Amino acid sequence: MLIEFTVGNFFSIKEPITLSMVAAKIRSENSSIDENNTFAIEKKLSLLTSAAIYGANASGKSNVVKALRFMQWFVLKSSKESLAGSAIETIPFRLDDASESFPSHFEIVFYYEGVIYRYGFEVNRERVVAEWCFHSPKGKEARLFSRNEDEIYTSRNFKGATGLKELTRTNALFLSVATQFNNETAIKISEWFSRLIIIRGTNSSVITQGNSRMLLENTQYQQLVKSLLRKADMGIDDLNAEKVTISSDSTVRFPDDMPQEVRDYFLQRVKNDQDTIKVHTLHKVEADNGLVKEVVFDIDEESDGTQKFFYLSGPIIESLLGPRVIVIDEIEARMHTLLTRQLVNLFNSNESNTKHAQLVFTSHDTNLLDKRFLRRDQIWFIEKDNEGASHLYSLAELKVRNDASFEDDYLHGKYGGLPILGKLHEMFYFSQEDDCVQE
Repeated sequence: MLIEFTVGNFFSIKEPITLSMVAAKIRSENSSIDENNTFAIEKKLSLLTSAAIYGANASGKSNVVKALRFMQWFVLKSSKESLAGSAIETIPFRLDDASESFPSHFEIVFYYEGVIYRYGFEVNRERVVAEWCFHSPKGKEARLFSRNEDEIYTSRNFKGATGLKELTRTNALFLSVATQFNNETAIKISEWFSRLIIIRGTNSSVITQGNSRMLLENTQYQQLVKSLLRKADMGIDDLNAEKVTISSDSTVRFPDDMPQEVRDYFLQRVKNDQDTIKVHTLHKVEADNGLVKEVVFDIDEESDGTQKFFYLSGPIIESLLGPRVIVIDEIEARMHTLLTRQLVNLFNSNESNTKHAQLVFTSHDTNLLDKRFLRRDQIWFIEKDNEGASHLYSLAELKVRNDASFEDDYLHGKYGGLPILGKLHEMFYFSQEDDCVQE
């Protein structure tokens, strides 16, 4: 379970900002919201089932997701996929000279298999500047290891680390190296990162698509995906999945606008002669003679909204049954607001979220800003200051009455996180004046 995530000096984020999933000591107007949207992991620690991040375009919402994705990638891949001397793909805050000379900062606190871990690192383009890891197996935090550039200290709690310091490159994480050499604690921490599901951008990634397609091979998952699609009122009565072998002799043609990562994924499948899953949807319609006619579509022939819902269904189901943490950037893109609300509500319900999975999402959909749906500590805003730096804060940090209308107050600018718009129509007025002068 995610407890909190902190990032600093990364893209538009200058000073460290923290997204916390710790439930604040507040009470909602409707007590059922508190019961469904929080869960306890220890006597004095309760967490949120979901968190929403709002803000104007270019305010930094996606950079929070991007930072978490970078941290996940660097933990899992830095010792395997980076070469000695290769640059680390982090970009500091660039709107002042001082920040460019400082490292980017990442830290995460999470709960996994009964233990709380706190792990973080600082990196610049050239090297890992610092790295640290602590755990709290008996309530009191204890250090597992710490690193200051090339100096690495390991405690007795981090067993089996002999000889690993010398194998750690300057541009790789010690945790990643320890995982490669089967250190038990490092494997556990890396396992949590590998279970983290992150979906970025309005286009479903190839990983998300493959996830939903492959889940159709599992009977339990297949029934859940079908049930979700039926309840979403998309006119789909059934699904079937057909395994298709792509051979290296096949002629592969891609649409012009297909993302490169999707092309690479399928080309790799061709290279390895692997199987893929072809998904068909079944629609039942009444014909002119009164009989029911069955029409079959390929999933790629469905609307963009239907496709996105299908591609999200796999990761969401996997998260709920895991349980796992899932992070979705622009969750509402291409979907109706009521459908988005239903997806979020899967996590804010003791009936569907029995294992306490967590959802973090960014959104512009203000219909979700509802006191009957989200607690104040589940609602976060991000906005830039005059220097162009992003700041993140929770609605629970502001003085807000329980009976306030979150959506109306937000749209009236009471909470910040809104775009400052000029009068766009005036640009056409001035353009017409210029035409008159020229005449």
